[in-house]
Amino acid sequence: MNLPLGVLALYGGLVVWLVLLVHGMKRRSFTPFLIFGIALLLVLNVRYITDGVPASIAYFIGIYDVLDNLGVANSEGAAALARCPDNACTIWGERYLNHPSWGVAFHDRFLNGPQLRTNLLYGHLIFNSLVFILMHVQLLRPGTGNNRDWHRIIGRVSFAFLTIGTICAIWLAAEHGPVGEYGGSLSMYGFWFMSLCVYGCAVMSVAAIRKGDAATHRVWMIRFVGSMRGAFWLFRVMLFVLGPLLRNWEAAALLICIWFSAPLGILIAEVCRKRLDRGVASPDIALDSKQASANT
Repeated sequence: MNLPLGVLALYGGLVVWLVLLVHGMKRRSFTPFLIFGIALLLVLNVRYITDGVPASIAYFIGIYDVLDNLGVANSEGAAALARCPDNACTIWGERYLNHPSWGVAFHDRFLNGPQLRTNLLYGHLIFNSLVFILMHVQLLRPGTGNNRDWHRIIGRVSFAFLTIGTICAIWLAAEHGPVGEYGGSLSMYGFWFMSLCVYGCAVMSVAAIRKGDAATHRVWMIRFVGSMRGAFWLFRVMLFVLGPLLRNWEAAALLICIWFSAPLGILIAEVCRKRLDRGVASPDIALDSKQASANT
């Protein structure tokens, strides 16, 4: 069997990322951790464009196959595991025949679905990835001094990109009602709630700065960063952990991730913000009210 080197390389990258996090906590400087996280995001998302959606979904499912099949023989199964035709929904070959049921449905919906669905996925991935990158630019280069005009321009561009990406996400989620492997209507409402958390934080920050309230703008922008990180990274990490623990309940792990990843990201960001305000955390990511005064 040929080992899926791409998945193994990603596992290695996650280990490096964890080391950078620990190193950053010791030195109170998180710039390398943030930049490496952006690189990992691009590894996961750019391949949808270069390799196509079905192949990229097979790669994504392959990331979860390892733990989801831990302790389960190929001849066995579980409520949250399923098989796909010709085992084409994974890059592990015949090593794993059971896959997370949400993954099997994900692969089939885009392998055999309409082109509009694929285009919406492209729109969501491309524009949200750009927002993810730009929000870190804003975070690491706040809008003071010579950066003021660029901060304002990048903020407006980011909000426009976020609006497009969110519309695509809401549209895609509207089709989830009949998909039992996702959790049916609960997944649809859950993704809408996730979008509300992300977009709502952005809207509140824009409303605050338009009123000249830089302090409130700063608070909501930090929450927005938390919601974005939660919706992307916490979602995937939680699913990686909960998948094997809840594989006897179809869609349970996925639904938990859908409903709680974004608000949990906001909560973590809020805790970090309060620590930053007390001067505990890294100056690399501390934004004071003056730094947040530029209009998004």
